[in-house]
Amino acid sequence: MEKIKAALAKVKSKKTGFNTGGNASKRTIVKTNKTNRDIGEINYTNTTVVKLDAAHLEKNRIVSHLSHNANAGIFDSLRTQILQKMEENNWQTIAVVSPTPESGKTLVSINLAMSIARQPQKTVVLADFDLRKPKVAEYLGIAVEKSINEYLENKATLEEVLVNPSIQRMVVLPTMRPVHGAAEKLSSSKVAELIAELKERYESRVIVFDLPPILSADDAMILLPQVDCVLMVIANGVSTQTEIEDSLHLLPKDNVAGIIYNMADSESKPYYY
Repeated sequence: MEKIKAALAKVKSKKTGFNTGGNASKRTIVKTNKTNRDIGEINYTNTTVVKLDAAHLEKNRIVSHLSHNANAGIFDSLRTQILQKMEENNWQTIAVVSPTPESGKTLVSINLAMSIARQPQKTVVLADFDLRKPKVAEYLGIAVEKSINEYLENKATLEEVLVNPSIQRMVVLPTMRPVHGAAEKLSSSKVAELIAELKERYESRVIVFDLPPILSADDAMILLPQVDCVLMVIANGVSTQTEIEDSLHLLPKDNVAGIIYNMADSESKPYYY
């Protein structure tokens, strides 16, 4: 934990406007969409609907679909801070990244998206753009025939690859298999068109991208210019101080929505931000 604090302090001293999520000052609650109207129930007639297994979710520490769960409250607080920051800056898309693998970014992505979906004035898309090692579908227990893989191969439309996990106001854009040439695919016009279509469909939609670790390849850096803001997940004892510093230096200083400290060695409180 000390090396995380040291790395953040070192980078913060060199960057103005740097935000660490957990130290946000008190602010007035802002509207969650321009009309401030509840969206209500959505009928997913043109979207594949799958039922999630509660035991599978619990095993994988997916908790934000349960409003009464103590750990869900942690992500609800994160959600509020993130949405306030996004509203203030007119941001619609957020990328969740980490310095290195095994930091818990996918779990944060999923739980954050589920928490946003419980906001009656928001819809959310969770897109698995970690094309080398996709995990969203695995953690959710989703098994579908068409996903981003088929979309990128021009074998499926966007409508055919979107999945509703039986949660109102939430859809998932899964990647079922590792994608060959991930960096080239992410820099393609096909992906740019996909992101543009996701953003333009609904004013109330928040798009959460689960991206690869910053230092593992150039994949995340390719996609970040197309995303409004970034949430960094740093796991205690996983990344070195140098790796944390290097990752933070690569992020656009004015677009960091927050930083998560994932306390992986704590059973009672696995997340702190």
